[in-house]
Amino acid sequence: MRNILPRNTRTAEKSLSVDEAVRASLVWLERHGSARIRDGLARYAIRSEHVLGVSVADIRAYAKQLGPNHQLAIALWKTGVYEARMLAVFVAEPARVTPTLMDRWARDFDNWAICDSACFHLFDRTPHAFVKVAQWSDAPAEFVRRAAFALLASVAGHDKTTGDEPFLRGLHLVEHAASDERNFVKKAVSWALRRTGQRDRALHAAALEVAQRLAASTDRTSRWIGKDALRDLASATTMRRLKR
Repeated sequence: MRNILPRNTRTAEKSLSVDEAVRASLVWLERHGSARIRDGLARYAIRSEHVLGVSVADIRAYAKQLGPNHQLAIALWKTGVYEARMLAVFVAEPARVTPTLMDRWARDFDNWAICDSACFHLFDRTPHAFVKVAQWSDAPAEFVRRAAFALLASVAGHDKTTGDEPFLRGLHLVEHAASDERNFVKKAVSWALRRTGQRDRALHAAALEVAQRLAASTDRTSRWIGKDALRDLASATTMRRLKR
């Protein structure tokens, strides 16, 4: 095993086997970990079995040095280390992400941060996003179900070409899941509702209708989601965005 990472990281990594690259990456992550960041992660309910305490900013900078490397991403994910999995999200290649890989990684989600990062920085750039939104929206596992709505919110914010129909279907899934009282699910459901309503005027009107029905619900969680979404959808910021 190499003890230090050479200065020209990308060139050096290309000369390593996948196993060597994983070991070198883990060395780098371990050296950049700190108790302060570990404590901060815990305060924000970011818990995982193996946490080193490396900031996301540092991980992203290191990923940029490494460049896209899908095989490395797969191997990093298998380590189970939180920061290695975060690095995997940033070096994976969206065009090579398969539905099987998405399912496998989703089953491993053990906190909201890795779930949201995978959806926001990788899964939403694949052609499988809407299929997984639908498939995961009824999942019993908390973070898999969260992933459905984190992914819907991510696509709503990033995709500039898809028409309204898939998002209208997404609103039906939002309404169906709105009674799930688990904290990390309900927040993602609200996020998806709000981001969908910010895409264009037609979706804004549809999202408002959903939010109003939920806000009037007798179910406490549905009512919270509806009111949370209504505040955002009626805000001056959202209205300015729709005008643009």
